[in-house]
Amino acid sequence: MVNAVFEGGGVKGISLAGAVRAAELAGVSFHRVAGTSSGSIVAALIATGYTANEMKMVIESTPFRTFMQRSPVFNAKFIGPAVRLLIRKGLYAGDALERWIQGLLAAKGVRVFGDLPPDKVRIIASDITNGKLLVLPNDLASYGIDPSRFPVARAIRMSTSIPYFFDPVMLRHPWKLRKKRTGGEPAKIKSSYIVDGGLLSNFPLWLFEKEVVMGSPIPVIGFQMVGRTEHKPNRIVGPITMFQAMFETMLGAHDERYIEEHNRLRTIKIPTLGVGTTEFDLSPEKSEKLYEAGLEAGKKFFRSWDRRSGKLRTEIKPKIVPET
Repeated sequence: MVNAVFEGGGVKGISLAGAVRAAELAGVSFHRVAGTSSGSIVAALIATGYTANEMKMVIESTPFRTFMQRSPVFNAKFIGPAVRLLIRKGLYAGDALERWIQGLLAAKGVRVFGDLPPDKVRIIASDITNGKLLVLPNDLASYGIDPSRFPVARAIRMSTSIPYFFDPVMLRHPWKLRKKRTGGEPAKIKSSYIVDGGLLSNFPLWLFEKEVVMGSPIPVIGFQMVGRTEHKPNRIVGPITMFQAMFETMLGAHDERYIEEHNRLRTIKIPTLGVGTTEFDLSPEKSEKLYEAGLEAGKKFFRSWDRRSGKLRTEIKPKIVPET
């Protein structure tokens, strides 16, 4: 039994399902799970009862380009997207993605966090209004929201809302809470904008550091997508393309992040084969290769994984006896 943390990586998330399959083959079960962005989707599906094979089927049968929805009025060349970005603060609505997740969870009888065991899943998001990281659902209490009654699909939408790509999610501050924060005077800030958790913590391995069951710590395994995206120069012709290039670069940079030695020994590193974070027109062939990359990376990890320590077995070098 382990706690698992899944890194965010946009459409590359199917590779995580491959690594989850490797964990299943190794007889590993998940106690608690957490994730950012696409990692939050995988974490929520595991918490809800989906197997790796079920996740693979669902992901491969979903045309992700359908998530890139916006009203026809905003499709006018050049001016349409710019106007939408100005008004909605995103190029595309996140409604389609939220409905997709909502349907998957409902198929397993889950709608709100209260439908799951306590603390079964934790989802990372970013409050850019107040400049702070959110661990959902528990941090919702600070907004006057009952965490147990909050929709899981909405939390995932928050975590996957890539800035300027998808609309941010707004959390409105209750009137009583606003007055309390300003000593009785109504606050000027009436709501917070919530976006992709990857802005602040794309790979939150720290979440389960102090988890203990029956007096013993639970091993934590990280599922990380690594490898540079194939170099495809971004053609920047205006503010919209500049924002897209900037955030694609920012999110991609997480894949090259240095991980300390003690974390490296508990992290499955999954090659992403040069696939981009927002490559929503991913071909079935690339999708299959990503899944296989995750499966092989997971198998390699668990062949050397020590269940007792929760880490990889380090290679023992033979002692060299000096000649006499």
